[in-house]
Amino acid sequence: MPRYKNQSGNSGVIAYEIRKDSILVTFAGGDVYEYSYQSTGKENVEAMKALAVEGKGLSTFISTRVREKYARKIA
Repeated sequence: MPRYKNQSGNSGVIAYEIRKDSILVTFAGGDVYEYSYQSTGKENVEAMKALAVEGKGLSTFISTRVREKYARKIA
């Protein structure tokens, strides 16, 4: 999984993996969640992918827009 750039310096996200129709997000505590088109909506997932690549704003987006709409908790 690529490391999240964390350009703001205070993100709870540490890594991510972009998939065709989902994104895996690893948080500082070690939990990994998958956000999929089906659970979160295509528009939200695509926005999360862009934020992940940019390295800024992903944690805030998750906490304010999609919080509990993940498809599954992996770890």
